[in-house]
Amino acid sequence: MGRKILVQRKGRGTTQWRSPSHKKIAPARHPKWAPGKTYVGTIIDLLHEAGRGAPLAEIRYEGETKPYYMVAPEGAYVGQVVESGEEARLANGNTLMLEYIPEGTPVYNIEGSPGDGGKYVKSSGLTATIVSIDKTKAMVRLPSGSQKAFSPRCRATVGIVAGGGRSEKPFLKAGAVWHHTRGTARKWPVVRGAAMNAASHPHGGGSHQSPGRPSTVSRHAPPGRKVGNIAARRTGRKTK
Repeated sequence: MGRKILVQRKGRGTTQWRSPSHKKIAPARHPKWAPGKTYVGTIIDLLHEAGRGAPLAEIRYEGETKPYYMVAPEGAYVGQVVESGEEARLANGNTLMLEYIPEGTPVYNIEGSPGDGGKYVKSSGLTATIVSIDKTKAMVRLPSGSQKAFSPRCRATVGIVAGGGRSEKPFLKAGAVWHHTRGTARKWPVVRGAAMNAASHPHGGGSHQSPGRPSTVSRHAPPGRKVGNIAARRTGRKTK
């Protein structure tokens, strides 16, 4: 009769597989404020958030009752004064629109469209560089090396995301990986389907570890069959 395989149990959405959103502190995004005004705040604390490699900076802006959170820049400290607005100074941790930032300046937490709060370059140690700016678009070189066009009205924070070099430290033991993934929506360890019994996975069973059938499946395959290379455009090693 078999048993429910892993992807079927994940799809039921129980607490075992649900994303641990209760461990999150707050979204790290630019606040929505009136244009043409510059806000001045102070970093009152640097926090660690589960599942986020970069530290969070808790900011209290003048005249605001609730704190705001941003991805902390390299070199941030408690008591640092930060500014956000069109007339903000060009300094580490300040947030400005791309049209007010000179070319060659390192930036992070870039908005995809004006007012969305920031979606690009938010992981620890990353930074982007402004290549060129004109009236219609701002070209930014992302950490991947590719260039992307943004609206000049999109906001970004000056500096480099804190926590650089985090991924260079080896885990050394499996327990460290377990604690690392426990704060994320990713489950670890992940057992290969070919190493399971036939009742536990479509790739399981047999006299040796191989699927025994093509591992590409349709995007519309039912749960329990939808494992392996899902709706793959191509498989195998590229020769050229």
